[in-house]
Amino acid sequence: MVDPQQELDTVLAEAVPARAASAAAVIGVDGEIVARSGVGETVRYADAKGTVASERPRADVNTVYDLASLTKVYTTVAALVMTQQGRMDLDRPVRAWLPEYVDGEVTVRHLLTHTAGLPAGVGLRGTEPDIRRDMLMSTAPEARPGKTHRYSDVSFILLGWALETAADETLDQLMDSLILTPLGLTDTGYGPVTPADRAAATEYKNGVLRQGVVHDETAFLLGGACGHAGLFGTVDDVWRFSEALRTGDLLTPETTRDMLRCHVRADGFGQGLGVRRDDPAVTGSLSGSFGHTGFTGTSLVVDVDRAVSVVLTTNRVHPVRTRAGVNPVRCAIADIAYRAQRRKHAGTS
Repeated sequence: MVDPQQELDTVLAEAVPARAASAAAVIGVDGEIVARSGVGETVRYADAKGTVASERPRADVNTVYDLASLTKVYTTVAALVMTQQGRMDLDRPVRAWLPEYVDGEVTVRHLLTHTAGLPAGVGLRGTEPDIRRDMLMSTAPEARPGKTHRYSDVSFILLGWALETAADETLDQLMDSLILTPLGLTDTGYGPVTPADRAAATEYKNGVLRQGVVHDETAFLLGGACGHAGLFGTVDDVWRFSEALRTGDLLTPETTRDMLRCHVRADGFGQGLGVRRDDPAVTGSLSGSFGHTGFTGTSLVVDVDRAVSVVLTTNRVHPVRTRAGVNPVRCAIADIAYRAQRRKHAGTS
């Protein structure tokens, strides 16, 4: 019988440093970890050209990673918890909380399903800090809300600001009170990470290495704590968050059904509220699962029916973002989880 731990070790050994300088992964079946590993170096390269550094600190499962767009799933859960509490209404216009926003038709549900018609991003480079929020607030839909699926960081930036208004708290405070503290996620939070060397390094930008500081340029220019990016965490913490999604620790069954139903078909996957169903980039053999990815090489996959959850964290953007993608690694780890579940339940899935 093949050991899932041995399989995971093999997959990560092939991925590091070929696809990422460091990586960590956790596979859980029925709420129990069946494989867990962290490998590589938190800083491997001395410059953007790929010169190998003379000192390369080791990475392990306690390494903190820039979660990138996995942040969107946490923001989604925060919005859904607030909806359960009666402090948010998914079908009300964003203007109910952000009256200065330019469009009156865009609802919170449009933001969560990437159907607001908003662009992927807004170029903030070279702009003054005091006009950046106004630039986002004046970004109108490019298509009628509810008609087109277009993955948009702008949507989740607006959502984060709407949550702050509704809760009368900053986004980092809101994440802590609604998600991190209830789940005991002590190694998750917005940056900067302290001390910085706990974090896996990301990209060299303008000759400066980012380590423990958000990689996403828009989040960086908006102060670091955003609805679309900015959270950091360890692989164990992300797995515990994934387990909470699987078991309903934070969301009611009704809310979970709304989150997971296919609101719109997109490029090969079904779009739920802040999560994707059957995304071929990550699900591998786990048909029917849901999850999300992050640009830095992170991902989570949750399969409720099989009671499986899978997390991968990497820094595939170190030293530059043009390195090979990690989708094959994501799918390979999902396949390990599928086989482990099949063996445990004697082929019942």
